[in-house]
Order: sequence, then C-alpha cells, then structure tokens
Amino acid sequence: MTDQHLRLAATRQSGWQLENIVGDLRVARSEWRAQHGRPREPGGRELPSRKVMGEVVEALAGALFPMRLGPPDLRQESEDFYVGHTLDAALNALLQQVCLELGHAARPGARPSQEIERQARRIVQDFALTLPGLRRLLDDDVMAAFRGDPAARSVDEVLLCYPGIIAVIHHRIAHHLYHAGLPLLARIIAELAHSATGIDIHPGAQIGKSFFIDHGTGVVIGETAVIGDRVRIYQAVTLGAKRFEADDTGQLLKGQPRHPIVEDDVVIYAGATILGRITIGAGSTIGGNVWLTRSVPAGSNVSQANLQNQVGNVG
Repeated sequence: MTDQHLRLAATRQSGWQLENIVGDLRVARSEWRAQHGRPREPGGRELPSRKVMGEVVEALAGALFPMRLGPPDLRQESEDFYVGHTLDAALNALLQQVCLELGHAARPGARPSQEIERQARRIVQDFALTLPGLRRLLDDDVMAAFRGDPAARSVDEVLLCYPGIIAVIHHRIAHHLYHAGLPLLARIIAELAHSATGIDIHPGAQIGKSFFIDHGTGVVIGETAVIGDRVRIYQAVTLGAKRFEADDTGQLLKGQPRHPIVEDDVVIYAGATILGRITIGAGSTIGGNVWLTRSVPAGSNVSQANLQNQVGNVG
C-alpha cells in the first residue's frame, strides 16, 4: 500500500469526515480559480511566502547590524564572514521570492522563465548595492530616536528595543522593493512590521532621513504620504486619505496622491489625524488628538484649542 493510500485510510478512521471535507475544499478552490480565470496548473508554489520573507528581513537586519541584531555568539573578528555568509543566503532566498512575484504578475506565461530570472537577478543585485547606504540612513534614524527621547539611555537600547526602529528597518527595505516593481513582497514586509509593532506604514510612503516614531502603536502612514527630514511622530497618529476617488464605473482609482505631505522638522503628537493631500509646513507642531484636513504654513503650532485660528486663513 502506498503512502497516499495509508494517509487516506487514516483519514477515514479519524471520525472527522476528512475525505468529504477535503473533496469539498477542492471544489471550492476550483470554483474560485474558475471565477478569477486561474485554471489549475502543474508545479509548485506560485506566490511568495510570508514566512520566507520574514526570515529574509531578519537576516538582512542581522547583516546590517551584526553585533546588535546578529547571532548572540558573534565576535567582531568574525563580522565580515558572518555578514557575507548571511547576505549570500538572504539574497538567494530573496531572489526566489522575486521570481515568484514576477512570474505571478506575468501569468499566464507571457515571458519565459529565464527572462523572469534575469530580471529578478538585476533587481536583487541593485538592492544589494544599496545596503551600505541603507545602513547609514538607518543610523540617522537610530540617532534621531536617541536624541528625541529623553528616556533612551543608549543607541543600542534604541536599536534593540524600540518598535519604531523595527518598523523603519522594515519600511526602508520594503520601500526599495516597492519601487523596484515588487509591490506584493514590499507589502508582505510592511505587514510583518505591522503585526510585530502595531505600526502600519505602506511601503509606497516616502520618508526622509532621521525619522523617529516614538511609542508607535496605532500609527498609520498611507501609500502616497511624503515625509521630510527630521520628522517625529507619536503613537496613534494617522496620515491618511480624506476620500477615495473613483472612475466612471465606480472602481477606486489606484495610486492617486491622497495622503499628506509633511515637510522637514515637523512634530506630530499622539492621536493626531491628518487627512487628505494637504501640506504640513516645515517646523510645525501638531498637537495631540488634532483632526486636520487643511494645509498649515511653516512654523504653525496647531492644537485643538487654536485649530480654527491656525487654519482659518489657509486656502
């Protein structure tokens, strides 16, 4: 008797009516595939793996910060070997996931797999070359957190403990992949950070250097948000859309600029909700729990008490 026959025999004896359930699930899958024009095709997995991408990001973080986010027994004299070995494994794993996304996007096979692999290799190579610059950009983010939080005792504490830094590491990686034409992989990385930290940053959001999210839980930053340099935001801040534009058929338009522009040196305190394609001028302070849907000029100090006066003359 084959292994498959043994497994089927075991399911019949389990008492859960698994044979019928498995058959009904097969029918449900077939119906869904037929509805969406996805006939069953032979072969393995066709979509990227959330689990693999989590491992890739963890490895990349270790390679970027080996003595703090790498293995506990790592010694400085072995750093280069660890970084090289870890990057080789992580980039090869990423390559496979990139191939899966590109192949899925090209379905039903408009391009040969060799072309997809060549494109994937170019994307991963370009990404690998950005890693030194990414490390320096993250160093600025870590320093912004250290300088912006009087409770921070060291930059090491910031990197090891602050959820805002975890979210920003994920975002810097995801943002590159998003603009490399890999929106699904980028979104997986963003949602891994969201699950771990409660901070929801769409990978399309543009974020300048020295960015600091303090506490962080409940922060939402939309796809088309643009954030300048040295911006600091606190928990439960939303940079969201005021409305969603639709076409003549009622379908939502994708990618339209609909989230705020936050210029340099802005501070946004806890619970503030800023909606629509408005501009928060450089050096402004937005107070806690403010609801803002109109632009404010540079140097504004907006609170619940003075909001009407602050925005009354803004067109």
